[in-house]
Amino acid sequence: MREGRGLAAKSPARLRRRGAAIGPDWRNGLFVLPFLLVYLALLVYPLFRGMWISLLQFDMFDQTASFAGFTNFRRLLADRIFLGTVGNTVLFVAMTVPAFVVIGLALALALNREGRAGAVLRAIFFGTSVLSVTIVTIIWKMMYLPDRGLISGILGVFGAAPVPFLTSQDLALPAIAVCTVWWIIGLPMMLFLAALQQIPGELYEAAALDNASRWRSFVSITLPSIRRTLLVVVIYEIVAQFQLFGQALLLTKGGPNNASRPIVLFIYEQGFRDWNLGYAAAASEILFLFMAVAAIAQYLASRRRAEG
Repeated sequence: MREGRGLAAKSPARLRRRGAAIGPDWRNGLFVLPFLLVYLALLVYPLFRGMWISLLQFDMFDQTASFAGFTNFRRLLADRIFLGTVGNTVLFVAMTVPAFVVIGLALALALNREGRAGAVLRAIFFGTSVLSVTIVTIIWKMMYLPDRGLISGILGVFGAAPVPFLTSQDLALPAIAVCTVWWIIGLPMMLFLAALQQIPGELYEAAALDNASRWRSFVSITLPSIRRTLLVVVIYEIVAQFQLFGQALLLTKGGPNNASRPIVLFIYEQGFRDWNLGYAAAASEILFLFMAVAAIAQYLASRRRAEG
């Protein structure tokens, strides 16, 4: 009783001072300060530093730099090799992103079931995603060998001639796209699986009572329920596939005749082979612009459809 009377005698303002603070307090920012510092040091500073370097003419041998304005950007717009890498990268994104969405969703629908077989198949399909790019390219280089490769062997059974996938200007980039889809398809599949398992079963039961077909249930229930995951997969894959590098470097080295050279490989060669840092930074800023525009356009289009 004495303790209760003591607490009652204390004013509410005094109790608030002794207890946990409620509402905004600048001291709460101390919890996020370490993460904010890391974010600024590793993301924001390199972003603006790269923008500044793209405006400079670097001489790595003399360790000097001079302000060049937009000279590097004007050179890029007149560089046929760079323009070719832009076309290769956009074409690669156009080949792989729809494949990730369609094949990933089809696999998720097929494997969205209980049982040991479904779990084993999910593990097999997702297992390729954890392989390194080196292992993946070795596997597919053996597959694409025109004389002893698995694909040529299968074609030989039907009497077809070997196909030079990696040395043909028309087939090199599609061959890299097939390799990439095989490698990455497990991640979109798992994202779609997680979204499908969040859909209440009662919706499908109600559709069955109304004699709705599977296609009707897919269009009216499944697709609207997973539209946010669909948007995440599309945006993520657009941003990721614009950064094509390892597969092109290890499978074709950008050839033949620059037919499979992506933007990132061009940036790597300019920056770390030719030591032309200002030129490489300008190319990287253009790549950043492409990725930002594609992601924003996709987001706005999906948001407009959702609101409509």
